[in-house]
Amino acid sequence: MASVDQLKKYLAYWFQVGKPLISPRDNRRILPRTIVVGDRYSPEFDAYFQDVLTPHHHDSYLEGSTQTIGELLSNRWELLACSRCSMPIPIDNLGLTIGCPCADLSAWPNVELPLPHCPNNVRAQLNLIHQRLRQRLAKFN
Repeated sequence: MASVDQLKKYLAYWFQVGKPLISPRDNRRILPRTIVVGDRYSPEFDAYFQDVLTPHHHDSYLEGSTQTIGELLSNRWELLACSRCSMPIPIDNLGLTIGCPCADLSAWPNVELPLPHCPNNVRAQLNLIHQRLRQRLAKFN
């Protein structure tokens, strides 16, 4: 089962390469302009994501895929890295892969562009490094 955090990462990554979420109920394409701002998700992306979690969008799906938001949140699917592009893709718990949304992106993967990413809390990472260094120093004293 894909967790809410995994689903958020999945959508964030694909939105960054221009893949919209298709909402058949509203007949619209959801694609926030800004996904990541510094070390957090943008308010625009967070607002869209909260809306996507409502039952109204459980039949929505990422363009190029067939799995709906409701299906991804069920026990049947996991979100793992694509072997071609390393982006998160839905994998059936039976181990069957349906395909990657990257298949219709002719210039993807493009190693000359920054890869899609999630927000990165630099302060938290530095604190972890600091703690590890202090622990190592304590071993020597």
